[in-house]
Amino acid sequence: MFARFATTTLRQAASRQGPALAARAMSTSSNQATRTLAGRFGVAAATAAAVTLGYTVYSAQKPNAVIYADNAIPIHGVPGTSKERTFIAVKPDGVQRGLISDIIARFERRGYKLVGLKLLVPSKALANEHYADLSKKPFFAGLVDYMTNGKAPVIGMVWEGPAVIKQGRVMLGATDPTAAGPGTIRGDYCLTIGRNICHGSDSAESAEKEIGLWFGGKGEIVNWTANNDEWVVSDN
Repeated sequence: MFARFATTTLRQAASRQGPALAARAMSTSSNQATRTLAGRFGVAAATAAAVTLGYTVYSAQKPNAVIYADNAIPIHGVPGTSKERTFIAVKPDGVQRGLISDIIARFERRGYKLVGLKLLVPSKALANEHYADLSKKPFFAGLVDYMTNGKAPVIGMVWEGPAVIKQGRVMLGATDPTAAGPGTIRGDYCLTIGRNICHGSDSAESAEKEIGLWFGGKGEIVNWTANNDEWVVSDN
């Protein structure tokens, strides 16, 4: 009875005062509950209670324990968690060559979740802003025209999952395809920088900017739970 009462009380404390305080209370009460059960029901019952209470303490103390309601997740995600997000684009050459499905399949097979997808011909204003850091480069005007001339659209995507920003870049391969390793998207499908078929955010700051640019409209990012999430992103 005491163990059940202690557990109920501590769970209520956790909901009212947060995991850190509940963890401290649980740590103290677990010792008391263990001694009580050992006297009444023997060592086996006490051990089981200690394991259960200990796991609760561990769960409360785990880092990144902040839980976001779906409607509270920023559109650019939460870097460093399973809700991290990145912007990936298939450029016009990748679309013309029919590589969309293969690029999507690689991210899906890895276990990442698609939460945003659109097909569009970008405006010059969008392309200028997206490539603003390259505005002083001699190839900038040609790059903007290539992305916006309408000869082929661009596929814009937002992918979600642990370390997806870094791993997305690894999966794409080096910007210069001649330096991209076999097995990467560019290493398998590209020959020149000017036709390297895809783009991926290179940092959390870039992901936030690019997702905001390409998916800033209401409802363009969908928060959803995949049936296999517990088999892909759970850390137990």
